[in-house]
Amino acid sequence: MARDPGLEELMREELGDRTGLSEKSMFGGWAFMLNGNLLCCARHDGMLLRLGKGNDGWALAQPGVIQMLSGERIMHGWVRANADVYGDDTMRRRLIDAALAYVEPLPAK
Repeated sequence: MARDPGLEELMREELGDRTGLSEKSMFGGWAFMLNGNLLCCARHDGMLLRLGKGNDGWALAQPGVIQMLSGERIMHGWVRANADVYGDDTMRRRLIDAALAYVEPLPAK
């Protein structure tokens, strides 16, 4: 899959220079890790976010946000937001803030 440099830059701006933040190629896109835990990913087909099992209902209720799939397997707690969603500054920030709220308290790897 092709990467989306524009989305990667938007995500970098939102995430800022947090301690423990790293990046690497993953899932056919560019992944952002926090203290070794996968946080979110920019791909050509959308922004992937780790919200945690049971924390994704509000996001899935938004138009343009769907459950992430790995092949045909549903990835509970993960969502994919399309360009209309991540192009909206408020919604992008809300989704990234929700991912941070879930991942920040996880033990470092």
